[in-house]
Amino acid sequence: MHPYFSLQGRTALVTGGTRGIGKMIAKAFVEAGARVYVCARDGEACAATAAELSAFGECHGIAANLAHEEGVVALAEQLNGQIDKLDILVNNAGTTWGAPLETYPVKGFEKVMQLNVTSVFLCIQKLLPLLRKAGNSESPARVINIGSVAGITSYGEEAYAYGPSKAALHHLSRSLARDLVGQHINVNVIAPGRFPSKMTSHIANDEQALAEDTAIIPMKRWGREEEMGALAIALASTAGAYMTGTVIPIDGGFAM
Repeated sequence: MHPYFSLQGRTALVTGGTRGIGKMIAKAFVEAGARVYVCARDGEACAATAAELSAFGECHGIAANLAHEEGVVALAEQLNGQIDKLDILVNNAGTTWGAPLETYPVKGFEKVMQLNVTSVFLCIQKLLPLLRKAGNSESPARVINIGSVAGITSYGEEAYAYGPSKAALHHLSRSLARDLVGQHINVNVIAPGRFPSKMTSHIANDEQALAEDTAIIPMKRWGREEEMGALAIALASTAGAYMTGTVIPIDGGFAM
């Protein structure tokens, strides 16, 4: 690997790292030489993912429920006991809720906003000491928040809380980028379009739905694992050292 894109000697945490986009990024980071921690609610999934990805390098699993403040605090305390700095934080854990407009429940908004926005803020807040120890003027620490093109476009598929939550995350990221740039911490957003994940499995497993979905994407296909991994590596490596406050769609042109 070219040294511009190497993550050798760096430590990363990927929330929601046991499946979907989180796992794609975690695998890419391990392959690029980083020591990677993945967290998710399911401890068995964390252990299995860590064992799988350890075939490519160093990966560890931590069970953590980020849907409430206590879970974020517990994660930060556990990490503080295992590492002395955190070079890269990927906030990928998230959720959605779909229902018709007339019956869309308040609890749908509460759940989605809590995990997609509030918990991301808390993860950054509680892990700031470790990020500060990692960042310097030559190589800032990196926060990569996983947003969505749903936070850019109005195409929502009756997931009324999801798009607004991602738009809020994009704006929060820009605000934090401004506040943290002087502390050598970069904050950027990857805004994916369609990629294989649990959230999109209902489309991927339906041949007609998949055909209809890809028809409205200018590139006429979904994103691939290596494309997501490569973008994340770019933001985490030398390529992303002079970037902060950016929202980058990776969507086959859908946001156009």
